[in-house]
Amino acid sequence: MEVDVYLGPTLEGAATRAEAAEAFGADGVFSAEAAHNGFLPLAVAAGRTERVTLLTNIAVAFARSPMDLAVTANDLHLMSRGRFVLGLGSQIRPHVEARYSMRWSGAPVAQMRDLIGAVRAIQTAWQDRTPLAYRGEHYRHTLMTPMFDPGPNPYGPPPVWVAGLGPRMCRLAGEVGDGLLIHPFHTGTYVTDHVAPAVAEGRMAGGRPGGFTVHACPIVCTGSTDEEWARAETGVRTLCAFYGSTPAYRVTLDAHGWGDLQTDLHALTKAGRWAELPTVVPDEVVDALVVRGAPDEIATRVRARYAGTVDRVGLSMPYVADDDTVAAVVAGFHAQP
Repeated sequence: MEVDVYLGPTLEGAATRAEAAEAFGADGVFSAEAAHNGFLPLAVAAGRTERVTLLTNIAVAFARSPMDLAVTANDLHLMSRGRFVLGLGSQIRPHVEARYSMRWSGAPVAQMRDLIGAVRAIQTAWQDRTPLAYRGEHYRHTLMTPMFDPGPNPYGPPPVWVAGLGPRMCRLAGEVGDGLLIHPFHTGTYVTDHVAPAVAEGRMAGGRPGGFTVHACPIVCTGSTDEEWARAETGVRTLCAFYGSTPAYRVTLDAHGWGDLQTDLHALTKAGRWAELPTVVPDEVVDALVVRGAPDEIATRVRARYAGTVDRVGLSMPYVADDDTVAAVVAGFHAQP
């Protein structure tokens, strides 16, 4: 099982963090799009690393046009000499409409299918030197003049991994994507009982038996000192509460009979009572969502959690962890067959 570490939220220091991750044996580094751009840290990391995969986990798909995504992905794949993976997530309606001021189609799965088809059509036009003629339900790309054509990428088109949690998006990832990015708000049971079957259905429907990566991003709680453990416990509980308040992620709670918790958490967010969210989440819910253990125990517990359903993991550690702690977690994955 390969393991990726978070590159960090800011551009400042991204090169140093990427070099350190490669040095202590991480297989990849990933960025996330929240308060900062998700692509820029990877551009910096591309020039300062030789081996690690560079992954957006995630870039917000519906905030951009397929052309914008295709151009950025192509450039990063070229800069990194074939090590870039375009990880795309839909985001939820309030953010797409009110934060990004983009249109919400009301059919995110169908729109994601169309967007990936458009990105692939653009990549193919560049790679195979063929006319661009994509006409879909949500996207239309029919113009590509020589001035704006980068030509074939010597490393080929970058792979596209689709973020999902609900069965329909997971099935779509299996059908049209090169990989699935499982949202951090999950349990091992949810992945085994709901995600894995959906991906298998998608792979069968798409007639794509191989060459697919299932990537999970478990929430990890660990530390090497009492102070680090305290930071970790606070960080993971806060993150679980934040994710739990989101209607789109209720599927995980429903699978365990905890769906009413999402209603309660969401009500607090609507009232602006964000600080109260972590106090509402029961310990048993946090324990089910989080992989907890000493740094050298995490790999064993992650493997047991997924029972062969996941190929690669990214460490979701929503707190400041010492480099030595992260390195010890990574070493645990490579110490096992």
